[in-house]
Amino acid sequence: MEQNELGIHEKIVALNRVAKVVKGGRRFSFSALVVVGDGKGQVGYGLGKAQEVPEALRKATERAKKNMVSIALVDGTLPYEVLGAYGAGRVMLKPASKGTGIIAGGAVRAVMEAVGIHDVLAKAIGTNNPHNVLRATVAGLASLRSAEEVSEIRGIKLEAPRK
Repeated sequence: MEQNELGIHEKIVALNRVAKVVKGGRRFSFSALVVVGDGKGQVGYGLGKAQEVPEALRKATERAKKNMVSIALVDGTLPYEVLGAYGAGRVMLKPASKGTGIIAGGAVRAVMEAVGIHDVLAKAIGTNNPHNVLRATVAGLASLRSAEEVSEIRGIKLEAPRK
């Protein structure tokens, strides 16, 4: 997990050499999938493609910063259990008690570290394709609502605030 001057964490999830077959043979380029987050509830992901690795990473990071979303967190974990889906990728995310850590693999772990979640249980179901797992994770997190948001939508005053 890299941190730049603005306090934004960057994490490379997947770096892939892809080939385009042309008349004279194969043309190689690089595809990079990057997650960025501020560690305080903001996260974004981006895909960059270029002839060189550094350029692909730069493009991916730029795109990730452009499409950042806010996540509702409660004391370094999730407010409730959620299932995120994208394509064949399903990601189950469960809140965990303090000290549990991030029990997740690959793309899910990268997202959790970037967003600032310290205790969570996660399971990728259906596919392990980093692109779909990453998008499913972010979709699940984006669907989370805080108690304040829900009470506002329902028009009911929050009586017993969550600790």
